[in-house]
Amino acid sequence: MGDPKGFISVRKKEGGYRPISERIYDFGEVEQTLNDEDRKLQASRCMDCGVPFCHWACPLGSKIPEWQDALFRGYADEAYASLNSTNSFPEITGRVCPAPCEKSCVLAINEESVSIRENECATVENAFKSGLIEANPPQIRTGKKVAIIGSGPAGLSAADLLNHAGHLVTVFEKSDAVGGLLRYGIPDFKLNKRVIDRRIDLFKEEGILFKTGICVGEVLTKERLLNQFDAVVLATGSGKPRTLDVEGNELEGVHFALDFLTQNNKIVAGQRFAEEEKIDAKGKHVLVIGGGDTGSDCVGTSIRQKAASVTQIEILPKPPEKRTGENPWPYWPNVLRTSSSHLEGCERKWSLRTKRVVGEKGSVKQLEVVEVEWFKNASGQWQMKDIGKPQLLKADLVLLAMGFTQPVHEGLLDELGIAYDQRGNVKVNGQKQTSVDKIFAAGDVEQGASLVVHAIQAGRLAAENVHAFLNKA
Repeated sequence: MGDPKGFISVRKKEGGYRPISERIYDFGEVEQTLNDEDRKLQASRCMDCGVPFCHWACPLGSKIPEWQDALFRGYADEAYASLNSTNSFPEITGRVCPAPCEKSCVLAINEESVSIRENECATVENAFKSGLIEANPPQIRTGKKVAIIGSGPAGLSAADLLNHAGHLVTVFEKSDAVGGLLRYGIPDFKLNKRVIDRRIDLFKEEGILFKTGICVGEVLTKERLLNQFDAVVLATGSGKPRTLDVEGNELEGVHFALDFLTQNNKIVAGQRFAEEEKIDAKGKHVLVIGGGDTGSDCVGTSIRQKAASVTQIEILPKPPEKRTGENPWPYWPNVLRTSSSHLEGCERKWSLRTKRVVGEKGSVKQLEVVEVEWFKNASGQWQMKDIGKPQLLKADLVLLAMGFTQPVHEGLLDELGIAYDQRGNVKVNGQKQTSVDKIFAAGDVEQGASLVVHAIQAGRLAAENVHAFLNKA
């Protein structure tokens, strides 16, 4: 390593966030960056630990010690090349990944992990600024045609690898712009959409064809799809949200989180909606149900829309501040996570179950909740029971951020005659092949809703298997 004792002499330093008093009035990215010298010092903290648990924890197998060393030595081209060898768009994971690599860093034993995610993002941004990143189209084309259905992280990752293998790749996207949940599910204050556009422009220069505003099941029948393409990759995501099955869930003002976030992202991009169509938090008491990242994104978006108050509730107990003995390093820490959005002004409540939505004149006004206690039954399974009396929480806008249950079956998947697994996801074998010949699947559509980094890896694995399949054809 460049500085074998860097982890001793240099303390961890992060870029931090823009001031709250500034950032809540716009949708600019909240994270700040360190200067180049500080960034190199942070890279020097990556030590010669023998077994790189960071590499073990990263679903993409990022060569973290190698590119950290290159960053420290000032070898920008080598650092980027190493990152890009396992990840088609590290500038995106450098912004939105929860960094399981950092949680497994040896220095995380003392809660002083290397700033891997920030260093990753900075490495790619510097590579773009210096002109190191250029379009690199394949020199030879195989003549084989591949359709990618869905342009989220899994679809884009698969498209990139298959294109570089020389195949003719067409990506179909039902929305009006490429990116899937990267574009419409993640707020701009976490991921500026120009970052996506910059990478998509490179993909286009390299020969990938993108077709937006197309629902494949409506435009192309199964027969036409399989006749026109030698292989198909389904990367449509897990789009069926978990519903709130209680009295009053049909009241005006109860919305799915993704509908709220998607509309806001479109407004930030310049699209206009009629007032009666808007899901607007301005002046309202917002209640977010669900304690995950999507719920956090709803919190930050509501604050920027000038909500009167924002409350986030979770049915699970409040996590501990630090690891417990049952959750040792280097595994993912099941601890309390506080996002930049939470810091901006949000009341958080745990162990609350929603009993009913209370309305007035057809609109939501309150949420009736009850505290629950979790316990293990005789079989060792977790169960909950109500404790105490129900309470009413003020709510003019309720956002359901409780996750997704499975991909949408109606339409494309059912028309293709795809088999599903017990959870309702698309069933695949070890090569990501579905029950229909020539059709593969990658990402949330086959493994359930998960992290962006898992979707990227699934797309890469699918691409490798599609390539092998085409070579045999």
